[in-house]
Amino acid sequence: MGGKKYTTEFKVEAAKQVLDHGRPVREVASRLGVSIDSMYAWVREQRKAPAVRQADSALAAENRRLQAELKRVTEERDILKKAAAYFAKG
Repeated sequence: MGGKKYTTEFKVEAAKQVLDHGRPVREVASRLGVSIDSMYAWVREQRKAPAVRQADSALAAENRRLQAELKRVTEERDILKKAAAYFAKG
C-alpha cells in the first residue's frame, strides 16, 4: 500500500516551516495536503543531528545498491540453472 512520494527537498522545506517558523504541524500538514503522521515523521527526521541523517542516507543508498546486486545475481543464477537443465537433457 504505497502513498504519494514526496521529494526530499519538499520534506525538508515542510519540516522547516514547523521547526524554523514555529507553525503548528497540523496547520502545515493541512495547507500542504499531507498526512499529519508524515509531517511529524519529517519533522522528527530534521531534528536528528546532520551526521545521523547522513549515516541513515548512506545506509539507505547501500541497501538499494545491494538489493539491485542481489536481483542481478539471482537472475544470473536462474539463467545458469536453466542452461544446466537444458544441457543435461541433451
